[in-house]
Amino acid sequence: MKAIFNNQVIAESDQTEVVEGNHYFPPESIKREYFADSNTHTSCPWKGEAAYYSLDVNGESVKDVAWYYPAPKDAAKQIKDHVAFYTNKVEVM
Repeated sequence: MKAIFNNQVIAESDQTEVVEGNHYFPPESIKREYFADSNTHTSCPWKGEAAYYSLDVNGESVKDVAWYYPAPKDAAKQIKDHVAFYTNKVEVM
């Protein structure tokens, strides 16, 4: 699987975890130079609290386009620190 934003591969892995139709990329598979921490957090009743990343790639920025669970609930422990993307903003293929 690849995640592409602004014609740049920003994550790539053969080991994604699929949860609710979203591919969660392992933390070591993302190209950190394109990611910036966000102050945004949301909550899921069964996964826990999500933290967000914004992207800046080749001069194009987008806020809160990726999320991850730094301390997921037990039901979602397999996606700890894995990164998922809003597919209306990032191409995942």
